[in-house]
Amino acid sequence: MKILAVNGSPRANGNTRQLIDACLAPLQKKGFETEVIQVGGKLLHGCTGCRSCNITGHCIISNDPINEWAEKIKTCDALILASPTYYANMTPEMKAFIDRSGSILRPTGILARKVGAPIVAARRGGAMNTYNTLMAFFGINNMIVPMSSYWNLGIGREKGDVQEDEEGLATMTNLGKNIAWLLEKLHA
Repeated sequence: MKILAVNGSPRANGNTRQLIDACLAPLQKKGFETEVIQVGGKLLHGCTGCRSCNITGHCIISNDPINEWAEKIKTCDALILASPTYYANMTPEMKAFIDRSGSILRPTGILARKVGAPIVAARRGGAMNTYNTLMAFFGINNMIVPMSSYWNLGIGREKGDVQEDEEGLATMTNLGKNIAWLLEKLHA
């Protein structure tokens, strides 16, 4: 089974990626295929609302990899969306990714009953708004969301600070275990 994680942080190896890695570790240990897509820091245009994707099945904006990423989502069994908290919400790259990939994929129904999970990094506040916004993507796409022992967030400002958040790391590990358990049940 394949798990695809999307890193919305412009810091490719920052706190958000470290939380993703903590979540993926139990999945990798069980032999699941994992991949991380680096969305943060990429020049992603927001959705123009042209609705061409509803007809063609792909985005007409062709100067970024959104169509390639949408194809990867089609083949995954679980999708993790991860973002740091910027001014009480996700990064603009993650928002563009969600809007455009969702517009491409939602009409197909291909995301229905796939597993989805949010991961949020925050310095202090605003994390729940980011979490809830990521959760909305899974809800509108009829996805199944496993929970963890706490909300899927880690606290840290500077790169590596989340390594000091023992509860956050334990939450990520538990999330990875719950994703694995759910996938095994769904594909038994």
